[in-house]
Amino acid sequence: MGALDAVAARVAAGVTVSFRPTGSSMVPLIRSRQLVTVAPVDPSAIDVGDIVLARVAGSVYLHLVSAVDNHRSRIQISNNRGRINGWTNHARVYGICTTVDGVSRPRLAGKLRPS
Repeated sequence: MGALDAVAARVAAGVTVSFRPTGSSMVPLIRSRQLVTVAPVDPSAIDVGDIVLARVAGSVYLHLVSAVDNHRSRIQISNNRGRINGWTNHARVYGICTTVDGVSRPRLAGKLRPS
């Protein structure tokens, strides 16, 4: 179980979590070790361009939503360098990134799941 698995479990349980992810796949949106906050989300409200915490093919990622298929209740996530991680269903979307280093992400209205 990786560090993001533990974060995903907490967010899935309804907790808003702040943590410092590592890696460079989301630069310049998120740089390695920047403080991010992820809150529980209503997956049906997610749009392309949102940053979500989701499980795809057995791994948990904090990546961009690159496509939405509400008819089949799924989203596609990708890093910020053009690599597509794949499709995942709404049940595997745990949270949405609300802030990066204290700066709010856009278009959050109506997307957060009530605690």
